[in-house]
Amino acid sequence: MKPSSITSLPAWPTFSAAAQQADPLHNELRLIDAAGLTLDLSGQRYSPELAQAGLDLLEQRQFTEQRATLLGGGIANITENRAAWHSMLRQPAAIPEVMAERERLNAFIRESDLARRWRHIVHIGIGGSDWGIRLTVAAFGYTKQWRSVRFIANIDGHAVKAGLADLNPHDTLIVVASKSFTTAETLKNASRAIEWLTAANVRNPLEQVVAITARPEQAKKWGIPDKQIFKFWDWVGGRFSLWSSVSLTTALSVSSDVVAGMLSGAAAMDKHFETAPLALNAPVQMALHGLVNRSVLGISSLNLAPYDSRLMHLVPYLQQLEMESLGKSVDVCGEAVPVPTGPVVWGMPGTDAQHTFFQWLHQSSDGAAVDFIVCQEAEHQWPSHHQSLLANCLAQREAMLRGKTEAQAYEECLSQGHEPEQARWLAKHRTHQGGRANSLIVLPRLSPYHLGALIALYEHKVFVQAVLWGINPFDQWGVEYGKILATDITNELQNQPCAKTHDPSTTYWIEQFKARDL
Repeated sequence: MKPSSITSLPAWPTFSAAAQQADPLHNELRLIDAAGLTLDLSGQRYSPELAQAGLDLLEQRQFTEQRATLLGGGIANITENRAAWHSMLRQPAAIPEVMAERERLNAFIRESDLARRWRHIVHIGIGGSDWGIRLTVAAFGYTKQWRSVRFIANIDGHAVKAGLADLNPHDTLIVVASKSFTTAETLKNASRAIEWLTAANVRNPLEQVVAITARPEQAKKWGIPDKQIFKFWDWVGGRFSLWSSVSLTTALSVSSDVVAGMLSGAAAMDKHFETAPLALNAPVQMALHGLVNRSVLGISSLNLAPYDSRLMHLVPYLQQLEMESLGKSVDVCGEAVPVPTGPVVWGMPGTDAQHTFFQWLHQSSDGAAVDFIVCQEAEHQWPSHHQSLLANCLAQREAMLRGKTEAQAYEECLSQGHEPEQARWLAKHRTHQGGRANSLIVLPRLSPYHLGALIALYEHKVFVQAVLWGINPFDQWGVEYGKILATDITNELQNQPCAKTHDPSTTYWIEQFKARDL
């Protein structure tokens, strides 16, 4: 066990004091190259004292040993006594069982492509079995798809209706992705999809169903053929399952080359994370700055601003990764963490975001740390559009970094012809605090390789932050409690006996909903 409190580490007082004293407006360029990406940390607080204290914290948390456990397949998820070995899934020469399953998957894809089977794919999963596929299909499938892809995640029946509407059942493949193959939403939605196939007189509906799970025996109970059950392993967390057979839908939709490229980019980031000096290690340095922002400066949220419309699903993907992993207030010893941990993660692609909430980012009393993400090269034929996109990204970032003093705003108002008294009044409204924490991540272009590296960058950053806070980023007990309660309430809504008692409001609404014809 590691020390129960980050504040008990000898380096913490120095780290905290250095973070508070570091100049947020230091005029120093700080770049790190990692797996083809460039990370610009010039918008984060920095001083030599802070940098050294961060390295001392890592040493006192035995970070290198914990990293070796993670990447070596040791027990990293201590509350569930298992590894978190998702990095193995993207190794070029993975362990035999991974290579064998990868080949089974590729054979299915080759056979389907050669036969031109499945004009439509309906992907049924939720959370980690959904967001990564949405992300990759949106990023790479918006121009060259011959198969249409629909997603059904929510238990809301309207999601099922929308997911199946106007498709040809006889040329539709249903992909059911669930690690446990007990996820209530996924299985209920899968049942509706199979009913839809049956109602259309599909001869053998289960021949058009693929299961992706860590529990193949559960899928077999449904009658799904063995050849259409693809597995991953208990040591792959749900929110890391993008790298597993869950990527079947991506491969069928936008090609196996996209999946292979993403695996390659993620593997390159794994190598960087494992071997780069800590002072030049991109995930490590992002994590340390996140620790400064959240636990020392008290910044409660992290805004993600990807300046690329193809990355519209990157925000919810990383939102799940960060908030499900770091939404903890108890450390590995079961003690309360004495500093704030994982921030709220939110955002929207730029430039839409500028017309939605950037005013709050610039001038609110709270503000947020911001990660700007942009591709240096575009893949369309309108260079002026991309120049405007790049200019907006850099300009919004510079405004957050530099700010505008009241004196500068006053001179600006005078130059625009305002009378001095009015200029003094307007200047107060035009003042920007500046020094607001932000990072810039530049991809050369949005290739599968670079997207894979970007996702792995955030995965490893989250792990490092968990090590520093002393928490387990690989379980999610909080959401499990609500699932248990939902099962009981469902039984009550169906007039089944239940010994549970509820608070007055929940009891009232159960009775109200039972009284209506659901």
